[in-house]
Amino acid sequence: MLQIEIDSGSGFCFGVTTAIKKAEEELAAGEALYCLGDIVHNGMECERLRQMGLVTIDHEQMKQLHGVKVLLRAHGEPPETYELARRNDIEIIDATCPVVLQLQRRIKKQYGEGLNPQISNLKPQTSNLPPQIVIFGKRGHAEVLGLVGQTSGNAIVIENFDEAKRLDFTRDIYLYSQTTKSLDEFHRIIDYIQQHIATGATFRSFDTICRSVANRMPSITQFAARHDLILFVCGRKSSNGKVLFSECQRVNSNTHLIEGPEEIDPSWLEGISSVGICGATSTPKWLMEQCQEAIWSIVNKLTH
Repeated sequence: MLQIEIDSGSGFCFGVTTAIKKAEEELAAGEALYCLGDIVHNGMECERLRQMGLVTIDHEQMKQLHGVKVLLRAHGEPPETYELARRNDIEIIDATCPVVLQLQRRIKKQYGEGLNPQISNLKPQTSNLPPQIVIFGKRGHAEVLGLVGQTSGNAIVIENFDEAKRLDFTRDIYLYSQTTKSLDEFHRIIDYIQQHIATGATFRSFDTICRSVANRMPSITQFAARHDLILFVCGRKSSNGKVLFSECQRVNSNTHLIEGPEEIDPSWLEGISSVGICGATSTPKWLMEQCQEAIWSIVNKLTH
C-alpha cells in the first residue's frame, strides 16, 4: 500500500502568511488593492488572490498610480518606493517581514555610521574610504534590492563563496546576508574573509539568515531521507525553494521539483512504496494537498 506524507514543517513562513492575510483582509472589505510584485513566489497562490481582486504591478506601473492602496510584500522595498508613494498620495499597506525590516534598519544605520564615523563608536577608518557593506544574496532579488537601497546603492552584493574572493581586504568589511540564503555557505564566506582581512582592517559579520528557513534544513533532510520519492512543490522563482530543493536532492536523488499537481509524471510512482511531499516557505498547504490528491487519482487509475 502506497504511503503519502506531507511534510508538517513545509508551507508559508510567518512573513508570507502575514502578507497574504493583509491582502485578504483588504480585498474582503471590497477595497481595490495593488501589490508591488508577486505577493509570493508561487504562481498558483498568486492566481488565487488575483481572482479575489488583487492586481499585481511593477515599479513603472506604480509611478502611474495616484490615491490608491498598494501592498508591499514580505521581501521589503528600498526608501525610493516609500518616497514615490508619498508623492503620488498612495496608501502603503506594509507587509514587510519583521526579520527583513530589522535587517534593513541595521544596514541603514551601519551605512550612516560609515559616512559619518564621528557619530559612531567605531574605531577610525584605516583609509579615507568608507567601509564595504557586503550583502550575501541574489542580485536583483526583491529583498536584496531593498537592502541595497538602504545604502543609496553602494552596498556590494556577492552571490556565492567565489565572489567573496574579489572583495578589497585592505578595507573594513561589514557582512550581512539575505534572509533566505544558505547558512553553511555564509559561514564559509565568513571564514575566508577572516583569513584574508588585512592587519588593521575591521571585519564584522552579522548572521541575518531567517531561522524559519535555516531551521528547516535539518528537518527537511530527515524527511527526504525516509521516502522513496520526494515531490518538492515550489514556484521556480523562489530563492529559499531552490536552497531547500537542492538539500532534498542531495539526500534523495529521486527528488522532483514541481509547481503543481499537473506536473506529476505517473512513471515516477512505479515501484514506489512511499512518497514525501514538501515545499518552500512560499508553498501553500492547499497546493501540497492537491498534489497528494493527484497522486491518489493516478494510483487509482493504475490499479483499476
